Amino acid sequence: MSKIAICGGQKLNGEIMVQGSKNAALPILAATVLSDEECVLFNCPDLEDVRAALKIIDWLGGDTEYSKHTATISGGNIHRYKIPEELMNSMRSSVLFLGPMLAKLKRAEISYPGGCSIGLRPIDLHIKAFRQLGVTVEEIGGRIYCSAEKIKPCKVNLLFPSVGATENIMLLCALSDGETQILNAAREPEIVDLQNFLNSMGAKISGAGSETIHIIGVEKLQKVQYNIMSDRIFATTVLCAVACCGGDVILRNINPNHIELMLSMLAGAGCNIITGENYVRIRCSKRLLGLGKVMTSPYPGFPTDAQALFMSALSGAEGTTVFVENIFESRYKHVPELIKMGADIIVDGRLAAVTGCNYLQGATVEAQDLRGGAALVIAGLSAIGDTVIGGIRHIDRGYEHIEETFKGLGANIRRI
Repeated sequence: MSKIAICGGQKLNGEIMVQGSKNAALPILAATVLSDEECVLFNCPDLEDVRAALKIIDWLGGDTEYSKHTATISGGNIHRYKIPEELMNSMRSSVLFLGPMLAKLKRAEISYPGGCSIGLRPIDLHIKAFRQLGVTVEEIGGRIYCSAEKIKPCKVNLLFPSVGATENIMLLCALSDGETQILNAAREPEIVDLQNFLNSMGAKISGAGSETIHIIGVEKLQKVQYNIMSDRIFATTVLCAVACCGGDVILRNINPNHIELMLSMLAGAGCNIITGENYVRIRCSKRLLGLGKVMTSPYPGFPTDAQALFMSALSGAEGTTVFVENIFESRYKHVPELIKMGADIIVDGRLAAVTGCNYLQGATVEAQDLRGGAALVIAGLSAIGDTVIGGIRHIDRGYEHIEETFKGLGANIRRI
């Protein structure tokens, strides 16, 4: 199994292009199932999760091709309504195929999805919403059986603004007869990108990015060519690395509005931030300052996906930062690995108090999940000495050759 080796302490300088968004690509790939015609997706990132989604589409009967960040999908021959457990276990977002299969085939059978072990991440909000929309749902022996001859549009009020549930409802109701409203909808930019993609195929959806989404069902969706948005968490990863390593980096192909809060926090920690149309420049030449209290919350709040990244960056900051993880109950698995590197972190339930140390020391560590693994890369880049990171299959789920990204900025990093 491959590992990542880093000799830390190098400042980061240069320019990079931000990759296509994982969290936008996955629901959009699921959405291609809804059309019988060819869908071409540009800026589609080369990730393990993307390849897992393409395997699911192939299994269902679709025809897929992927080359040079372009995915071509034809769903005209999709006929299977069961997804095997091994494919469901390959990624969390496999559950997003539930809505499209129901909309197209009137039935679906899946197991509970896999992915990173960062908490329970139940799909009860998906199931409750589907039942409100007229879907018969049975849960037997770890499998979920769904059927619906006809969707019954209505108002669906989510108890929590779940990204996955919001997306699944959009995917289910895009092909329907009538109007559906999602109240307390998730507001993430990836939701807007899914709306834009579906509308480009002929759907009638409005309100994405707000708390209320309106869906007027249509009978058929057409072929489309579409450019997937850039990855705001990838951009945040690079920004956090520059913040703690020092340097001067320009990130291109990124909408600064999508990461406005993180940019403000980095500025508050002592970084110089310059933004323009589709780019961000970060310069940092001194020790960071602690940020006091940081609480994860749904967009436009501080994202749970950025929690580990900022914790790693602030492990060497002057002062203390207290993180409060409000989204997932098991998202501190990177903490013991950071402590191996000399970080001063105390965890109490959902709280993690980080007191900045003078420096991190290279060590052999293991990635337990996607963003925690990226946080260990950040720590290794800033640490004194050599760091070896195992479990990088988790990192590859969300980052295209992360070692090449940072090598291009001057880091001493390689895959071994």
